Amino acid sequence: MSPPPPLALREEMREQRFSAIWKKDLHDIFVDVAPYYDRANYVASLGLFNWFRNSSIDHITTAPGQRLLDVCAGTNAVSIALLKREPTLKVNAIDRSAAMQTVGQQRALAAGFHIDSTIGDVHKLPFPDNHFDLVTLQYATRHLRVNEIFSEIQRVLKPGGSFHHCDMLRPGNPLVEKLYYGYLRGCLAVTGFLFRSGTAAMNAKRYFIDVLEAFYSADELSEVLRRQGFVRVEAKTLLAGMIGFHRAVKPQPG
Repeated sequence: MSPPPPLALREEMREQRFSAIWKKDLHDIFVDVAPYYDRANYVASLGLFNWFRNSSIDHITTAPGQRLLDVCAGTNAVSIALLKREPTLKVNAIDRSAAMQTVGQQRALAAGFHIDSTIGDVHKLPFPDNHFDLVTLQYATRHLRVNEIFSEIQRVLKPGGSFHHCDMLRPGNPLVEKLYYGYLRGCLAVTGFLFRSGTAAMNAKRYFIDVLEAFYSADELSEVLRRQGFVRVEAKTLLAGMIGFHRAVKPQPG
């Protein structure tokens, strides 16, 4: 385990190492895992995943009639949870995986909610400037080109609008980091066996560790958000920095 490069070089390194997987393999991986994605996360987290999700959602303030964009919405778990709190939200979900959104749309309908779904590249959001009051992005950024997606999110946010981010992060403590990766290696093998993962998901076990090792700590991601022009950046972590929540605001003009 070696330390990642400085922030100025991090995205270039991540692109060089993982771009082929991002372009070719992730689609097949998420087609594979879509039917059992939420259940696998629950098992892999030793039953803590709902706590992680609820903790992140508790930091999101909503108001009646606001426009919400859920980026990399997956199975729409975040959008559905926020709609249960504020049913008047106008929600758009975007994800590159039609398989994940199929599950997400089924769950939204079962809960009695309407969510507008878009399948496409989240690095080029098909929405107008200054359009959304809130944007959420959870458990996906380590598979993305961070500067591009954060820039797009800022573009579609209204001035004063807030961006709420949650993901697995690289712990700042080297000992915690080593133990973390050791646990993940074991749990990926176990969940793959329990849920009878297909070839695409099983072959990606090493990738999921490598991409996290090359990712950001909570403090580093806060700095990335500031460099992208966000203000009032706040961060909170769980489990010694393994999970991190960030809130950032698009500045008002002038």
